[in-house]
Amino acid sequence: MSLPEQDGRSLTRLVEIMQRLLAPGGCPWDREQTLQTLRPYVTEEAHEVVDAIDSGSPEELREELGDLLLQIVFQSELARAQGWFGPDDVVAAICDKLVRRHPHVFGDVQVSGTSEVLANWEVIKAQEKQGRGVLDGVPKALPALLRASRVGDKAARVGFDWPDLAGARSKVDEELGELDEALASGDARAIEHELGDVLFALVSVARKASVDPEAALRGTLDRFGARVRAVEQAAADSGSALSALSPEALDALWQAAKAQHGS
Repeated sequence: MSLPEQDGRSLTRLVEIMQRLLAPGGCPWDREQTLQTLRPYVTEEAHEVVDAIDSGSPEELREELGDLLLQIVFQSELARAQGWFGPDDVVAAICDKLVRRHPHVFGDVQVSGTSEVLANWEVIKAQEKQGRGVLDGVPKALPALLRASRVGDKAARVGFDWPDLAGARSKVDEELGELDEALASGDARAIEHELGDVLFALVSVARKASVDPEAALRGTLDRFGARVRAVEQAAADSGSALSALSPEALDALWQAAKAQHGS
């Protein structure tokens, strides 16, 4: 199967604009940037893409994907200045990788479904990156919950996994028991260790249940925030400060907010 033709005019224009910004007489701020100074912007823009996805707004998603693409082109041009590579090399490399890792689309390999696609992907990736461990491709800079999800997923693809959801759920009970023992001991380091094990076990349950734990926790935080704001507003409407409310009154407002914004 031949590859589709690509209209690269917009990308070419973006590259040309970035080159102009970085050229002598261009933008002073852009010319001062380095790969290191741009690190936080990459993280920020990636998270804004996630927020845009959750918002359901196509316009917002388009804008945030553009901001993330800008970071890719920006850093690629800084890399070009070092004599390493440019934006075209980045695009060419990912195109080659996609073709190479999808032999069932661009070659003669036959697959029966998604699980076999993923298995083949890992085999091909291992061949490309000989000498690297199973987990070496998981960035340590990821947020811990997301990193736990990616680690569990990669480990599962090579056999380190529970046979079913029940096994993963049983591990949560085991880890909770060990956490209770650590709490009873008062050993801070043991508590931290066992709490980490509990969280990792819960991520395994999420994976076996086909639930994104990051999205699940974000949803909980959004609901909690909405309830807190509702309680604050109700207290303000009654002329009371939250700190002045009795536990019973605070709980009544909380239950009302919970009913209003979902369980």
